[in-house]
Amino acid sequence: MSGHSKWATIKHKKAATDAKRGRIFTKLIREITIAARVGGDPDSNPRLRTAILAAKNENMPNENIERAVQRGTGQLEGEQYEEVNFEGYGPGGVGMIVQVVTTNRNRVVSEIRHLMSRHGGNLAETGAVGWMFSRKGQIVVSKEQAGEDKMLSIVLDAGAEDLRDDGSAWEVLTPPDAFEDVRQALIKASVKPESADIAWVPQNYIKLTGSPAQQMLKLVEALEEHDDVQHVFANFDIDEKEMAVMAGQS
Repeated sequence: MSGHSKWATIKHKKAATDAKRGRIFTKLIREITIAARVGGDPDSNPRLRTAILAAKNENMPNENIERAVQRGTGQLEGEQYEEVNFEGYGPGGVGMIVQVVTTNRNRVVSEIRHLMSRHGGNLAETGAVGWMFSRKGQIVVSKEQAGEDKMLSIVLDAGAEDLRDDGSAWEVLTPPDAFEDVRQALIKASVKPESADIAWVPQNYIKLTGSPAQQMLKLVEALEEHDDVQHVFANFDIDEKEMAVMAGQS
């Protein structure tokens, strides 16, 4: 599994503070608004459908969701968001893609560059890192939910391309256009995903331990705490136990 996805799963199990909840809502509202630009009907807009599902999973009120959709379709006035992907390197040469939604591109470039350099990373030219990743549906399921045989029978029949064993969880990878079918198949089989997103999935991973691992996770956290950062994808691999210890210290 993407090291970042593993880290996100561990962090999610910790109690969320009100401040973090507010930050999550802000990011989800921006994603819904951006997604709704190409159409406000979630039945015909997979990205919007996924964004609304994520918002509902965080117990966002329906009126907040509806207003975000209406801002995206132009029915309501609101701030004009720009979607930007930054590429760069983290500690140990880890490749990173940082997805940003912002109202001020020049400001956010400076701020992301500062955060990267502060934590042992640096921004790179467009295309320098992107080739290391593939756009895929990524669904994470706890092994407590289902065994391998059950998972294989559900997800492969629904159009998944791979099922990976990652210790305490299963990682299901799908082509983007099969993502919703696979997610729905799991739900119908009473298997609840811990996370489900269209993600940039690394083709290969860089193993980190000790100080570089700690520095990498601090960089990911610093980026995720930036109000304009929607997602961080990185090709690091850190032992799950080591991550859990670091999560407890952060």
